[in-house]
Amino acid sequence: MVLDRSRALQAFADYAAHYNAADPKIKLKIDHTYRVAALCDRIAVSLGLSASEVDLAWLCGILHDVGRFEQLRQYGTFNDAQSIDHAAMSAKVLFEEGRIRDYLADGGEDDLLRTAVTWHSAYRLPEGLDDRTLQFCQILRDADKVDILRVNVEVTMEEIYNVSTEALRQSPVSPAVLQAFYEHHCVLRALKQYPADNAVGHASLVFELCYPESLRAVAQQGWLWKLLNFPTDNPDTAAAFAAMRREMEHWLQQKLA
Repeated sequence: MVLDRSRALQAFADYAAHYNAADPKIKLKIDHTYRVAALCDRIAVSLGLSASEVDLAWLCGILHDVGRFEQLRQYGTFNDAQSIDHAAMSAKVLFEEGRIRDYLADGGEDDLLRTAVTWHSAYRLPEGLDDRTLQFCQILRDADKVDILRVNVEVTMEEIYNVSTEALRQSPVSPAVLQAFYEHHCVLRALKQYPADNAVGHASLVFELCYPESLRAVAQQGWLWKLLNFPTDNPDTAAAFAAMRREMEHWLQQKLA
């Protein structure tokens, strides 16, 4: 695969230009896309991949969330449970509508790219992926998870999840969500009942990062700790987040030792 990064960047910019960049939610996804692509590049380099493979990882990051723009236009939310599967929409835009050719003339990697985009936000990857496809899926999923921590600090949860400040600050944490956190795995969307559950769910993404470079990025950036300093007027929720922060600090120290 021969990738012209400037062409891919222009294709993404041209597509995003059809949407209102003055809308903070549109800008959020544009900025997120560029950061995820950079993280994919960083992780791929850390794994010693060839230059063309690093380019492929970077392209996965550029492509992964193109469906978010239509999701927001059609439904007014980024909440998949209240709208559509944004990853499936991304695959539709790219491979059913044929926009992948705006980014990449050669179709030799289409199957891998479609798989990586389609499954980037799934709770679990499907079984039976070949080793190479699995690696690129994992690179993209790691990069996306790392930047989601930043998004949930820089952008208010009220805006992301369409909830009031009062509901957020009074929110309890669901016992099943806490259990998943202490079992050190991602939280199923179906378990989330309250606004605070979203913060726990995003922090728990760290437990399933695949690559050491991803964990180093989390430790360096510091967004995880800001996320776990969850602003709340609920004393039980405050105690729960303090305990989760201690648990995460211990776990991450062990992983990076």
